[in-house]
Amino acid sequence: MKLIQGNPGKRKIDKKQASPDALLDVPAPPEWFGEIAAAAWQQVAPWLIEAKILTSTDLHNLEAFCMAYQRWREAQDDITKNGIIVMGAKQKIKNPACTVANETMRQMATFGSALGLDPAARSRLKPGGNQKPNNPFTALRGGKAG
Repeated sequence: MKLIQGNPGKRKIDKKQASPDALLDVPAPPEWFGEIAAAAWQQVAPWLIEAKILTSTDLHNLEAFCMAYQRWREAQDDITKNGIIVMGAKQKIKNPACTVANETMRQMATFGSALGLDPAARSRLKPGGNQKPNNPFTALRGGKAG
């Protein structure tokens, strides 16, 4: 994780420690996904592969993100169709889909952040593992990385 997310403490990284390799091919979405979750997978997974962010150990985060997105879309459709206020057993109440929409929005933020799908998380990620940036000023510093 330090190689991907950075090493702000600058502690020595144990190179013997097992580290997952970034996936090279986009895996198929799980068979149990609904249409909306599968479409989200097909949209997000290729970018994560290209950015060398997605590893086999991250697939559960991607699954959770896509399912939260599907539930959020379904809740939003219900809110659009039935409104924010619906008739309960005896009186008007807040549409329960509003609660689902809010909860799944938080889940998308959590899982999306873990995958680097928001600007703040993306700035912390250093995709590609051990690659050193090509810095033209390295030679001026005696070949030492800064």
